Amino acid sequence: MIEVLLLAFALSMDAFAVSIGLGAKQNSEYRSLALKAGLFFGVFQAIMPLIGYLGGKGVLGFVSSYASYIAFGLLLLIGAKMIYEGVNEGVEEEIAKITNKIMLTLAIATSIDAMAAGFSLMLLPLNPLLACGIIGLTTFIISFIGVYVGKLTGTWLESKAEIFGGVVLVAIGFRILFF
Repeated sequence: MIEVLLLAFALSMDAFAVSIGLGAKQNSEYRSLALKAGLFFGVFQAIMPLIGYLGGKGVLGFVSSYASYIAFGLLLLIGAKMIYEGVNEGVEEEIAKITNKIMLTLAIATSIDAMAAGFSLMLLPLNPLLACGIIGLTTFIISFIGVYVGKLTGTWLESKAEIFGGVVLVAIGFRILFF
């Protein structure tokens, strides 16, 4: 259960970073933006790992002896990507008006990593639907809070959240591989 909570927290850092950026750029309507960010990011972060889990189940028979290495590699790549993106500027810098189409695009973009991380759910002794629900709820809460954090602090915390999430994913990958 601790691994799922850490995974949920780490995966939500992309959405948190984007939510901070959105909150920093929004001039009004913080409550509706926070709810919209939480719903969009939370739903997609819940669905994508399930897709990754089901896809991994389909190939598990072929790669079962290498599953921990594959999960490690995926988490290492996702973590490294998040760290890289945290060091560089994000796409939300160029967003002028936050529409549902923009939110959908951002939700898909931030949850692609979760689909790959869903493969690692096969290695955890927990119901995958429960794990995906935890990931979605965690992302909803963290994204909702992220909009208000962005309103209060601006964008300086944005990249730090993404880097932290990447480090946690890499640590989970090492945990799967060695323990």
